[in-house]
Amino acid sequence: MSTTGPATPRPVVLMLPFAGSWIVENSPARRVPSHGTDAFGTSHAIDFVAVRAGRTAPVRDWRTALTVEPVQRFYAFDQAVFAPAGGRVVSAQDGVPDLAARRSPFARIGYALTQAARARQGARGLAGNHVVIELAAGRGYLVVAHLRCGTVAVRPGESVVAGQPLGRCGNSGNSTQPHVHVQVMDDVDPFAATGVPILFARYRVHRRDGADEFVAEGLPDTGDIVEPAGPADG
Repeated sequence: MSTTGPATPRPVVLMLPFAGSWIVENSPARRVPSHGTDAFGTSHAIDFVAVRAGRTAPVRDWRTALTVEPVQRFYAFDQAVFAPAGGRVVSAQDGVPDLAARRSPFARIGYALTQAARARQGARGLAGNHVVIELAAGRGYLVVAHLRCGTVAVRPGESVVAGQPLGRCGNSGNSTQPHVHVQVMDDVDPFAATGVPILFARYRVHRRDGADEFVAEGLPDTGDIVEPAGPADG
């Protein structure tokens, strides 16, 4: 009798959903499940935070150490977010307020205590303002989450192409700092879904060891700084 488990699905290849430089957090290149759980189809999810000169915000002050911070001070906030792949929009949530940012460990304590309540709200509480795209050929359902309230630019039933604007980066849902969350899952229902592996095409990566290279197709690691490649790359 065979003891072989179910085959791992082939990775879905995506484009980076932003312009400029963003640092990678919670990458499945580092560990799976990348976010510490297989729940909600997040096993291979990845997060990106916009940076300039390696920093996510131009200022650190007493708020950074002790309390919440205004989201407007972060480079990622209100940056354009694009479709990482084409397909049909099956869900688009807007109207979830953006939260204050919480870099402070003290500010995160109370926030952590409310995480279960957010999970009970389902996609609205966890992903905040988000878009779910059904990919072609049964490749799965692409989720782009934590968009800014009032900026979601697509509607269910609409066909989108890779690179089309979806909205702007926010801090809605289960988020402590403005960032873009991307995942692919095998079911439109996150409570029943399993995460699908992903890769990204045509980007430049600035690694922590100082290496700087063009990647035709790959998966950046936590701590890498990535940006979409220009036409001269490759």
